[in-house]
Amino acid sequence: MPLATTRRTGLVDQVIAQLRASVTAGEWPVNTRIPTEPELVEALGVGRNTVREAVRALAHSGILEVRQGDGTYVRATSEVSGALRRLCGSELREVLQVRRCLEVEGARLAATARTDEDVATLRSFLDTRGLADPTEFARADTEFHLAVVLASHNSVLIELYRGLTEVVMASVATSSSTPQGAMFPHDGLVDAIAERDVERAGAEAGGFLDELLARLPNQDC
Repeated sequence: MPLATTRRTGLVDQVIAQLRASVTAGEWPVNTRIPTEPELVEALGVGRNTVREAVRALAHSGILEVRQGDGTYVRATSEVSGALRRLCGSELREVLQVRRCLEVEGARLAATARTDEDVATLRSFLDTRGLADPTEFARADTEFHLAVVLASHNSVLIELYRGLTEVVMASVATSSSTPQGAMFPHDGLVDAIAERDVERAGAEAGGFLDELLARLPNQDC
């Protein structure tokens, strides 16, 4: 229903919510261009200024990115993800450092809180990761690491890591495309979590990231 039929008060917030919903639902995937301003005006039934304010707000939160002369693109799927993207920037080293902070603690907590179902899930994702072809490896590896964090059963840590998922996937894709980023086995990590070995789980989770960081040249990803 056209939003112009509603009260003017809060109209921008309603447009923001509708645009955000289109991103969250996957209608506009990350890195794709959203409809033009005139198209949004027609589709939503609101004024140009309302659309402009809503897009500006979502760009400020990191969900959208306005590229002058090219259009507006989806940058992240949530405000949390957008904020973390701004924090990490495009520097691969910084992304890996943030990943280490979250993934090491996630693995340690998983070794304490994991269930038998969590272990089975981790082994399943590990198998999928091992069989993934180069075009699917980044997604499979990211899903595995998310499963480790999910096994921590710490809702705050999980929310933070979910917000970082797109950055993690980008870092995996970048790292795995270089000689120093050859696929690291994670069987030891899963075994440590399964055996409730907290110290080993943390060491396994941080070890491969430390190796990547040590080999990484000082350049943007």
